[in-house]
Amino acid sequence: MINESAVNKVIGALGHLESRAAEGFNRFSDILSADSTELNFKFIFHVSLYRRLAYPGPPVKSAILVTEPELARYSKMHALLTQGSMLKVRIFEQRDAAAKWLGVPNELLEAPPDS
Repeated sequence: MINESAVNKVIGALGHLESRAAEGFNRFSDILSADSTELNFKFIFHVSLYRRLAYPGPPVKSAILVTEPELARYSKMHALLTQGSMLKVRIFEQRDAAAKWLGVPNELLEAPPDS
């Protein structure tokens, strides 16, 4: 389930990592296994604008792997609202395409067997 609480936890962890990192790093979000969502456009709008303003740079790539239509709409909205910022967000339906865009081996984006 992807809900506001889950998204807020990810944003908190990401902000913590960003504040401690010596340089920018690309991101990968695999939400293929999400079976349901309790989000709304107002929340995604708020989160996207927050991320746009809170991330200090340098430019980074953020790949989102999603096929479920509702989550894809929210992801596309996030990508649209972060355009022009240091966050370069793209949506993918195939893991190998996301890996290519991020410039990493496909295996790096595979979930560990026990996850």
